[in-house]
Amino acid sequence: MSDAPKHLVVSRQIEAHIREGRWPSGRLPGVRALAADYDTSVVTASRALQELAIRGLVDTVERSGCYVRAAAPDAPAAGETWGLCLRLTPGPWLRATEAVIRDGFAGASRRGGSTVRGLELAADGSEADLVRQVRDAKAAGVTGLFFLPSRATEAAARQDEVALRACAAVKLPVVLIERNLRGDRPLAADLVAYDDLEAGRVVTRHVLETGRRRPAFVLGSPTSSHQARLAGYLLEAHAAGVPPCVVEQPAELAPKEAYGAVADQLLAARADAAVCYQDYTAVGVILELLTRGTRVPADVAVTGFEDLPIGNTFSLGVTTFAFSYDEMARRALRLMRDRVRNPNDLPVRVAVGGQLVVRESTRGREPK
Repeated sequence: MSDAPKHLVVSRQIEAHIREGRWPSGRLPGVRALAADYDTSVVTASRALQELAIRGLVDTVERSGCYVRAAAPDAPAAGETWGLCLRLTPGPWLRATEAVIRDGFAGASRRGGSTVRGLELAADGSEADLVRQVRDAKAAGVTGLFFLPSRATEAAARQDEVALRACAAVKLPVVLIERNLRGDRPLAADLVAYDDLEAGRVVTRHVLETGRRRPAFVLGSPTSSHQARLAGYLLEAHAAGVPPCVVEQPAELAPKEAYGAVADQLLAARADAAVCYQDYTAVGVILELLTRGTRVPADVAVTGFEDLPIGNTFSLGVTTFAFSYDEMARRALRLMRDRVRNPNDLPVRVAVGGQLVVRESTRGREPK
């Protein structure tokens, strides 16, 4: 039996599994999941990660998670240079989400012998300004742009249209990631998105299998990802013969007030489950329900989507549908290269699958 401190023993076990490629995406499980996997305490698992960080084997991104540190290449990659523009919704978790997406694209690019760099487009500028900015990026070696459209407002969507026209004007190929432009717009460019329809079906089926008969769907903005998740919910509700209930998160309110308004609507509808369009909203709704004396999950089960870090931060973890940013990045790179070779083909949509992750927000005592 080893006399080494337990956290050193666990750190060596994790290191061995890193070298075996157990986590190909590069993102390690949360500290609670690691503690369970290695049959130790959360404190010991946390100290093991600190030891790995000190030794330069992992990096910890605040509010995002722990990632395997990629080995530095012997020389800079000589290949394509891609731009990455993320039009994320402002909020307290923006940096964490941005870090996860950027890490996925950076890892996929390194493995493919290319590089990716952030590109901030002044989307509130004139079309001429954007054309100039995109032309400068292309002159600097950027050969394609991965673009995450805004979901915030209709005005932001019009700005995104201007940005895509600017790319078309200088023949810079674009691959959209996660979602199409906001609203019911036709597909604007190649798109790599999650299989949101299947995700909506799987999550809704899960809450129905726990005995819920009044599940509600909490809808955010009118974007293709949210609408597809809603469609999956509606399909499963119809198949189960339960009445659908759609609750919209008020776009005009700050998050705290918006989550409270959603919780009030859920209680007024006597919903016994809330399928929230994203993990952030799921956590906010859980907190608001608890402050109103509603038990989660005994009275109302709550789920989210995307397996964002916040969903596994607290003792009451959020059941979610997990997608892989790393897989999305790999598919996006493949699609971009196809687009460069075939610039006149019609736009295509590629769906990336995922899996259900069941946590405490739906796993408690069965409803009455």
